[in-house]
Amino acid sequence: MFTTKSFIKKNKVGNFLKHVREHYIRDDISCGCPQCSSCENTCTNLTLDHINKCSLVESNHFIILDTNIILHQIDILEESVLGNVIILHTVFKEVKHRNMPIYKRLNSIIENPDRHFYIFINDHHKDTYLPEEDGELVNDYNDRCIRKACRWYIKHLPSLRFVLLTDDVNNRRIAKQENIPSYSITEYVKNIENNSMLQDKLSKSETHHSGGKEVFPPHLSTVELLEGVREGKLYQGTYRASRDNFLEGFVNVESIDDQVIVQGRNGLNRAVDGDIVAIELLNKDEWVSPSDIVLEDAGISEENVEDIEEQEKELKQTGKKKKGDIKPTGKIVGVIRRKWRQYCGILQGGSDGVYQLFVPADRSIPKIVIETRQAEFLRTQKFIVAIDSWPRHSRYPHGHFVRALGRIGSQDTENEVVLLEHDVPHSQFSEEVLSCLPKLPWVITEEDEKRRVDLRHVDICSVDPPGCTDIDDALHCRPIADGKLEVGVHIADVSHFIRPGTAIDLEAASRATTVYLVNKRIDMVPELLSSNLCSLRGGEERFAFSCVWEMDLEANILNTRFHKSIIRSRQAMTYEEAQLTIDDKTKTDSIAESLRNLNKLAKILKRKRLENGALVLASTEVKILMDSETMEPIDVAVKKMYETNSMVEEFMLLANISVAEKILQEFPDCAMLRRHPEPPATNFDPLVKAGRHLGFDIKVDCGKNLAESLDKAVKKDNPYLNTMLRMLATRCMMQAVYFPSGTLQKEEYFHYGLAVPLYTHFTSPIRRYADIIVHRLLAVTCGSDSTYPDLLDKKKSNDLCQNLNYRNRMAQYAGRASVAFNTHLFFKGKLNDEEGYVLYVRKNAVQILIPKYGLEVTLYLAEKNGKTLFEYDEERQTQKAGDVVLHTFDQVTVRLKLDSSNIQHEKFTVQLVKPFIDGFGVLPLSQLEGVAQAEGESKKRKSAGKNNPKRNKKR
Repeated sequence: MFTTKSFIKKNKVGNFLKHVREHYIRDDISCGCPQCSSCENTCTNLTLDHINKCSLVESNHFIILDTNIILHQIDILEESVLGNVIILHTVFKEVKHRNMPIYKRLNSIIENPDRHFYIFINDHHKDTYLPEEDGELVNDYNDRCIRKACRWYIKHLPSLRFVLLTDDVNNRRIAKQENIPSYSITEYVKNIENNSMLQDKLSKSETHHSGGKEVFPPHLSTVELLEGVREGKLYQGTYRASRDNFLEGFVNVESIDDQVIVQGRNGLNRAVDGDIVAIELLNKDEWVSPSDIVLEDAGISEENVEDIEEQEKELKQTGKKKKGDIKPTGKIVGVIRRKWRQYCGILQGGSDGVYQLFVPADRSIPKIVIETRQAEFLRTQKFIVAIDSWPRHSRYPHGHFVRALGRIGSQDTENEVVLLEHDVPHSQFSEEVLSCLPKLPWVITEEDEKRRVDLRHVDICSVDPPGCTDIDDALHCRPIADGKLEVGVHIADVSHFIRPGTAIDLEAASRATTVYLVNKRIDMVPELLSSNLCSLRGGEERFAFSCVWEMDLEANILNTRFHKSIIRSRQAMTYEEAQLTIDDKTKTDSIAESLRNLNKLAKILKRKRLENGALVLASTEVKILMDSETMEPIDVAVKKMYETNSMVEEFMLLANISVAEKILQEFPDCAMLRRHPEPPATNFDPLVKAGRHLGFDIKVDCGKNLAESLDKAVKKDNPYLNTMLRMLATRCMMQAVYFPSGTLQKEEYFHYGLAVPLYTHFTSPIRRYADIIVHRLLAVTCGSDSTYPDLLDKKKSNDLCQNLNYRNRMAQYAGRASVAFNTHLFFKGKLNDEEGYVLYVRKNAVQILIPKYGLEVTLYLAEKNGKTLFEYDEERQTQKAGDVVLHTFDQVTVRLKLDSSNIQHEKFTVQLVKPFIDGFGVLPLSQLEGVAQAEGESKKRKSAGKNNPKRNKKR
């Protein structure tokens, strides 16, 4: 049966329309309790085997929750101590409406049969449905529905006990008037046996403080913020905290070209990195330049603000305005939307009591005050904390413990921290995802053979890094008629196994990319596909998507075709093996000849690219060799590059360009493309300045001129100089991003780094979801597959691209963090003198690159007493001490030692060895060893002389 509700609404032309809404109610909805004899049997996770033990309630009981308990205390609900929990459908819907991430976490609890959670459809049950009253607030209506359901359960099963948990004081008062046992989550948890860990997990809206003076100014109300932004008095933007100075940050505002600087307590006003804030611009005469000093928050007391005041004074004294460097400056007056997440870190030592300071691994996040009764245990652990609030009186935000990750310094713990800090999805693939995989043994059917071009007779091979198991691509080159060559790039046909809309497709879209850590790989798709059925392994038949060109000997493309195929790679080679094959003239088999022709064509293709203005940039890619038994790093080295690296790269680039042209032609509004925006000229200031000091004119007006001027920037006495200039150029670049073609103008499609008008990603579908989408688009153009609505939906494609760009960026950062951790592990306990180059000259430090290890380290020039032997010339970018002058890109020798005194943020201490500066530098280790050895021998001789009777007698 159903109830009806009518309401009158006035339309645009002034007529009144009557709307009737039907709401169905039923009499067959089960209460979910297994011992109930009056309800129809239904699938339920509720059980009498689980016992909720709370001293507030005399016996075992069932728990009913209100919405806010779920929204704010989900960390408590994820603990297995709580079970037999009834989630009302009214509450379930409201959680979904208000917080999707919490809703997903709640869903995963409900779906776990061991947790004993049950959804009761109260809003369609004949005895628990309530119509809304005229003028009733949504919150009041929901509370009324919750109490109605509680009363029904108590009456329906009088032999059982039901408890309502709500933190709403008014709701609790009314519930008790209606004889519903009701408690706050805090009082309930405090009365659970062995509750210390659970109490730590409580999210607290009320915060502890000792009544000291207020540290921060008040925030404007939401109404005032929105009104100020609308009227143009305030500006909305994303706050980004400085990693080097805890009293400085920046706000990115769309309508303001430069980042807006915010400094000090009044300027930052309790914003946390990522928050959407409202700022008020200061008068222009108050604008400042970005600070060039490093300020770390060494405070150990929450309430003591004297140390902050001292550091603010230091910031003002050193923050002198530099002409031309002054930036818009403002102050944060309120937070429009918090972007808090869970943070990994450790406890700061030296504090007793339940209130402790948590130090996040991310330097841009402030310390967090937590309440814990397990501080002794947590001092040995890395763990997760969530922020609950940041009151005005407190130096730091307040939060609660979520869960421990493992012992500090453990390889597994550090991997987990890297993945969590960079928001990398890394849980095991669900049963639903795994059920989408093909059954083994997998065989190619006759139907498959009919739909594909059979290339199993063609001599195809793959060339990849050593140890690669997710082989995406393979190549072939063979002569055809009239002195022409047929060149093929064959890419794993992952889209054959991952169909749109399936669980495995949704999971791959969410993960977006495979993440590579030093000793671990987080796959985008399950291993059966990534390392087996989709990996183009040598000697095995595989499905591929082929891009085949007909070329002349000058690498001109005469014809291009795309088709799905079946291939059998002859050999899976490493770059080194392929290089040896090319160089060994005694090898004349088809694979060797194919590789030689590919290499010749690749060189021509690269030359043409560079002539068009493509950039050759540089970065330090490090390879860490691990001990196979202990899994500890035993060596760190920059990856060795071969001609074959470039050979493979050229054909992958060409395939991506060819596919981009094809899919844009067929799908002008929804082709997934990749663009690399041209950087603003100001981005190149450090590069231009560095080049000028070296006597080079680095032109940055266009990519071609930049490429040419970088080619000319060479010095015979410093062979590494050009590489460093290219590294500096890389850092001036914008991020390359995915986008749907229909969202931008064609002139914006340009890829600046490659100097091509169109580009996409087609060649790595095992590890990139963007490539799977491109495969689907290309398959439609070839008649190999059909389209589907989401593929052609511009908005959904744009949303997908935003996730892909975010996940790819996080994957890059996670990989670098993993390399950094293992590099630090390698240097522990070592003292090394290493060759390096000055990368940047700062006011109080010199940034040095160590090419051998791909390391960047900082040599601080200030002595302990605060004085320095150096004179800083900002215009010339030099530091001078006596006759020694340090310029950008000068070669130096430095001594490296890892300082592990701060477990959370280990760093290298650096000393200058060469050029030697008296009173500042140190002698080379080789000389120190010689001195120590000579002193040791002298002591031995003296000791021997004292013990020699004849010598003593002679004396």
